[in-house]
Amino acid sequence: MDALKSIISIAASGMHAQSERLKVVSENVANADTKGTTPGSDPYRRKIISFEEMLDRESGASMVQVSDIAQDRSEFTLLFDPAHPAADANGFVKASNVNPLLEMANMREASRSYEANLNMFEAGRRMRGQIIDLLK
Repeated sequence: MDALKSIISIAASGMHAQSERLKVVSENVANADTKGTTPGSDPYRRKIISFEEMLDRESGASMVQVSDIAQDRSEFTLLFDPAHPAADANGFVKASNVNPLLEMANMREASRSYEANLNMFEAGRRMRGQIIDLLK
């Protein structure tokens, strides 16, 4: 595989990984305000994504891929709301462990990383076009 094709493949793997990260972040944000539905039931649990290095045997290039999407095992927030149907005997309801500020920071980081990979993808494509123009 030629070097320019490797650049494009590496950048594409990064864009795919960051788009998966954005999908997880959007799911977390959408469910940030959920609470349990019955006494003792758990609300939405935040998801976290992990990446790993993947070696492309054909080109020898190191790429990135999603290794796991797991649940964040941190504690739920307890809110005092005795009127809620999911309130326990003390009037507390379990709320999701999603922190919207943390999710916004993750979204911003994923978006910037995606953009950086897109710029590399476009640079590789432009370089390939320049080579073709030189060979004419």
